[in-house]
Amino acid sequence: MHRLARTGGTAGLLRWLAGRSEGWAGIVGPDGTVLHAAARTEGAMVPDVAALVAASASALAERGVQAYSVDTGEHTALLLPVSVVPQGAGEPNAPVLAVVTPGPVAAGLAVLLADVVLPLSLCLRAETLERKRRRVDLAESRGREAVLHLLMTGQLSIAQQVAGALRPRLPDPVRVCVVECSGDDRDEVARVCVDADGGRSWIVRCPVYARHLILVMPAEEEVPQPGAAAVDETVAARVGDCVVGVSEPVPLADTATGYRQAFHALAVARELPTRHARFGASPDPALAVGGVGRRWADELLNPLLTHVPRRAQDPGSQELLATATSWLAFSSHATDHLKVHRNTLTARLRLIGELLGLDLHRLADQSALDLALRVRATPAPACTPDPAPGCAPESAQLASAPLSAPYGPAPVSGTSQAAGGLDEILRRPAVRDWADTQLAPVLGAEETLRTWLRCEARLGPAAAELGVSVPGARKRLTRLETLLQRSLLRPPSARYDLWLALRSRDLEASSHGNG
Repeated sequence: MHRLARTGGTAGLLRWLAGRSEGWAGIVGPDGTVLHAAARTEGAMVPDVAALVAASASALAERGVQAYSVDTGEHTALLLPVSVVPQGAGEPNAPVLAVVTPGPVAAGLAVLLADVVLPLSLCLRAETLERKRRRVDLAESRGREAVLHLLMTGQLSIAQQVAGALRPRLPDPVRVCVVECSGDDRDEVARVCVDADGGRSWIVRCPVYARHLILVMPAEEEVPQPGAAAVDETVAARVGDCVVGVSEPVPLADTATGYRQAFHALAVARELPTRHARFGASPDPALAVGGVGRRWADELLNPLLTHVPRRAQDPGSQELLATATSWLAFSSHATDHLKVHRNTLTARLRLIGELLGLDLHRLADQSALDLALRVRATPAPACTPDPAPGCAPESAQLASAPLSAPYGPAPVSGTSQAAGGLDEILRRPAVRDWADTQLAPVLGAEETLRTWLRCEARLGPAAAELGVSVPGARKRLTRLETLLQRSLLRPPSARYDLWLALRSRDLEASSHGNG
């Protein structure tokens, strides 16, 4: 009995009892509801065992006795209360062990049932506690996931309020770390992470990628013990098959940026023998667009920001903004991130496209929307550098170029009319410098990248245009990931930044050609 209790739990004990009694064994609630049951696979079964057990359990509860039996002639039902709390004597509403056996009752069966009550009650207690623990763990996991979602959508104050009930407190500034595990060992890797940094990090199981853990860590480089390695190095060393990517230090409000950086670093770490990498210094395009870029972003997003739903159950502007941000980051996986059905996501994206006048099936319009959302999430002083001495303000320079101006012809396809005016942003010297930095690792070898982006970042059409197989095109893009130190094939992808960088490069080449 005790061996079965350790290895099979309640189910194992009931199967054993059903075999020993040559009938049926189960745990029944005081109202007659069968909670667990097992029956012999051989021999005749009791015609109406549920009704017999329910009537017997009700009689046991009404009479308040410690044991009860009912003999129907062909079968006998034996019932004994089972305690599920340590102080089980006289416990009200206790479940009942019920055994239905063919008559006559075998000698010693009643003693056997009395002996099995103790290990069975221990199994029920352990399983009850385990269910409660799982519910608590699930609630905490969902709470942490909700905090991460709030951080990713820029709702910092609400995230801090929700996080106040959990531990540890949200640090600021932070580094975001993404740990890719193999198999289903995220819980074990999470324990390694807690041990590695002394429990200072905010650890979340990624709602999008089942093998990923996301750590929001304090940005300072100090480690729990003098001489110990950094958290990413420690985790990669202790868990032999995991890969770790870490962002630059970012303010807590820029957690979404930190996540993108860590995800790109993860793509690099997969190709390194150390299996960990930190995001290389790279300016954000939102910092290079200047004041005119912020004005362009505000004008593009204004229909979305001012949207008022017609019905109370329809999504409002904040919900649509969160949907757009999640979809641009995670593509179709946004359904897991937002916890919505794919039809709901499709309907929201259709509404966003209609409000903004964008075709969200086109990479050009996706890139414009991604840049506008990132500019809006960047503090104004950070993305508004002072004009150089002797230069006219940008607003004066662009006075003759309205923000609704459409794209002109260029090697990379342009955006829709609603995203017009972006060309003037991409012609800015600061943006051209940013574009040169992005494309420097692939200078002179842009054919694969350009073709892939021209094919809307779809692997099949790009492979056909390049004249190679799909696996061959994937290998080329994987090599580009290593060169660029960015993720291309899995979202969050750098395809938006690279489209903007190539567009800026093409605009500069076009202007020189016209000159």
